[in-house]
Amino acid sequence: MARPLRIEFAGAVYHVTARGNARQDIFLDDEDRLLFLRVLEKVAERSGLVVHAYCLMDNHYHLLLETPEGNLSKALRQLNGVYTQAFNRRHTRVGHVLQGRFKAILVDKDSYLLELARYVVLNPVRAQAVKKPDAYRWSSFRATAGLEAAPPFLAVDWVLSQFAKQRAAARRRYWQFVLEGVGQRSPWEQLQGQVLLGPAQFVERLSPMLQDKQRQKEIPRRQRLVDRPALSRLLRPYAQKEREERDRAICAAHLDHGYSLAEIGSALRLHYSTISKIVKQRA
Repeated sequence: MARPLRIEFAGAVYHVTARGNARQDIFLDDEDRLLFLRVLEKVAERSGLVVHAYCLMDNHYHLLLETPEGNLSKALRQLNGVYTQAFNRRHTRVGHVLQGRFKAILVDKDSYLLELARYVVLNPVRAQAVKKPDAYRWSSFRATAGLEAAPPFLAVDWVLSQFAKQRAAARRRYWQFVLEGVGQRSPWEQLQGQVLLGPAQFVERLSPMLQDKQRQKEIPRRQRLVDRPALSRLLRPYAQKEREERDRAICAAHLDHGYSLAEIGSALRLHYSTISKIVKQRA
């Protein structure tokens, strides 16, 4: 089974999702949702997690987490494991509740944390469960907007500090900011290598942490090669007399940096079978 890329360090920020096994519901009623939040509170306190936003849907959950101790995997194993045990006890069941491994996107805090805080609480609106985010009880929106007391594990200060110093004004502007996100394009369009969300400088800063991951073949190629150079930097339009140089660049793009034959062919306007022949001749 493929193993997702995990990059963990102190202060890292993640958008985390986990779905029900076989797409089944992981929350059967409100008591299950309260149970999950109680488990999250204990795990956050024990692991030092900072929860910036959350949303509980019927068959999956979203969390926007910061890990001051760089311990995401350990914390999520506790969260999912303890909740699974509690869920099964309550419903007299056995077996898996959550599907496989959780999904974690490493996020550049300065560039995307605020956008993802909005994205998370708008999930019920996108799913047409409610028309406005304040009508949904099981997300962090109402607490962040000041409509109800924040649970102990929810950190609202950073999000609100991005709008105003005065708390009431910050809450009003946060509310407006979230509403303005309805219908906007998904932030995942900027996702790199399936696991990183941030500008080029963010990926470059992570490059030393990614070097060892490149040799771990069980991690999907697109993830372990997320910091590879852009194809446009590896290839350029080549004149006829530069064919030898072009062929070397093609081989490097495919063999060293993991670009597919089709991707290279598209960049050079050559059929992928031509690219395949070049690679085989020089391999």
